[in-house]
Amino acid sequence: MKISHAKIDVLQEIGNIGLGNAATSLAHLLQARVDIKVPRAMFLGLEEAIELIGGLEKPVICVNLHVGGEISSTILYLFEQSDACALVDLLMGRPVGTTTGMDEMGYSAVMEIGNILTGSFIGAIATMTGLRLVPSVPVLAHDMLGALFAASVAASGYTEDQVLCIQTSFTGSQVNDGVDSHFIMLPEVESLDRLFTALGLSVDDGC
Repeated sequence: MKISHAKIDVLQEIGNIGLGNAATSLAHLLQARVDIKVPRAMFLGLEEAIELIGGLEKPVICVNLHVGGEISSTILYLFEQSDACALVDLLMGRPVGTTTGMDEMGYSAVMEIGNILTGSFIGAIATMTGLRLVPSVPVLAHDMLGALFAASVAASGYTEDQVLCIQTSFTGSQVNDGVDSHFIMLPEVESLDRLFTALGLSVDDGC
């Protein structure tokens, strides 16, 4: 899969818009200022993506859903446990660092925030392309990164080696160090071609 610089730039812009929408929604939900760092979009091999996020045995919390409609893709939104705990504290109005482990309430909080984040990205793609996207009900999982990737790839029937990875980070008045996360998209080749065509980019556009 050969992805040109022009296409990466467009995906970066989708990341910017998606994160901007997410920051606005999170600020309203948390009743606090939320800022974003410029996201970094890249296409990586599965092994590269796993290493970037922390390795096969890295414990992560993942919001997972499938997108249908005019394009078909599996979406993973991944947090390290410490970052998920920070989000829980923010949502509950507690000092960051109070939550050190996840319970049912914590998972519900992460699911709510994950819904906002994934919805913001999907909405940005739909707005920029005009394509009809139909997200499934998201599922929350807490496991090692390698196991989550393996299960998602198997469930989606994904056969490509590369995935779209957008690194994101939120900062704000209550979390100076930032809350990091990764948006992972496993698109079918035909869907990726349809996405770029809708964005006005040639399928054969080279580097």
